[in-house]
Amino acid sequence: MPDIVVVGAGIVGAASAYRLAEKGLKVLILEKEATYAQGSTGKSAAGVRVQFSEPLNVLLSYRSILEYREIPEAAYRPIGYLFLVPEAQEEALRVQKALGVPVERLSLEEAKTKVPFREEGLAYATFGPMDGVIDPHGATAFYLREARRLGAEVRFSEPLLRAERREGVWRVETPKGRYEAPYLLLCTGAWTGEVGRTLGLEIPVQPVRRMVFATAPTPFPHAFPLTVDLGTGFYFRSEGSRLLFGRSNPEEPPGFREGMDWRWLGPTLEAGLARFPFLEGLFLDRKASWWGYYEVTPDHNPILGFVEEGLLVAAGFSGHGVQQAAMVGRLMAEEVAFGKAQSLDLTPFRLRRFWEGKPLRERGIV
Repeated sequence: MPDIVVVGAGIVGAASAYRLAEKGLKVLILEKEATYAQGSTGKSAAGVRVQFSEPLNVLLSYRSILEYREIPEAAYRPIGYLFLVPEAQEEALRVQKALGVPVERLSLEEAKTKVPFREEGLAYATFGPMDGVIDPHGATAFYLREARRLGAEVRFSEPLLRAERREGVWRVETPKGRYEAPYLLLCTGAWTGEVGRTLGLEIPVQPVRRMVFATAPTPFPHAFPLTVDLGTGFYFRSEGSRLLFGRSNPEEPPGFREGMDWRWLGPTLEAGLARFPFLEGLFLDRKASWWGYYEVTPDHNPILGFVEEGLLVAAGFSGHGVQQAAMVGRLMAEEVAFGKAQSLDLTPFRLRRFWEGKPLRERGIV
């Protein structure tokens, strides 16, 4: 009998499984898809950054980046994140500086040496030289390989049908079998709300569709950092000879809607061209563009740790799962091994904050 069943073989589940196995626990991973990283992990824009306003988000991301840069399969590239700030928002920068993470305050002229843009309505810019991108597939493959090396078992094409806790043990059923374990960890991303309901629990995580648009190869060379206009939420970055760009649609309703929403291309480009006129005239590559799900909570921050006896959740990252998975994996292992995470205080991200009326206000949501 395993000590813990981890549901979900995205990057969060894989990292958690590895660290749990590292603690000497017998781990079983169940994944509904035929292979790993098929949900939000595989559809991620792959960015990693320390530029958040909540200290716990900063530290989760910072310590994850430190880990990714030591994993060759993660293919970490510190291309940087450039935030264009529309008004004086010094609080986030003070938090980042107090925690000792590398973030620089730039004048608009200094920022223009990295990316050309219109200055209207902007106060200054911030740049994170450690921020960048990774290969989410490669990182997930590494974690699963290491988990298996330590004795973990991975079962693909086995969706969780139901689970209940009886006599101190979780009894888990899939179309292919039944399993028992003292602990159950849900790393089920956008599907966490649905999975929770099969367990008789209300876990406030919903899927919200997001688009990533890609240009055709551009007629000019570029090496742009991931640049965010905080006033509109428009972002873009270099990816080889292309540019990737996007903007979250605040009117997109939650739900498992599939396919590209090409109607959102116009509003996205309108916001982008107003700030970055050099984008005009570039061609869109529809076949290279894609969509995926954010796993969204009411305050756009994750739910981490125990939610009831023997049951843990690591989900609801609202677009930040890849950024924070490495450290989250360590914390989930500590929760089980020690009864409570040791490296960081997870209190701000525990489920009960919603029932206690204490949601977080993260100003760095993109």
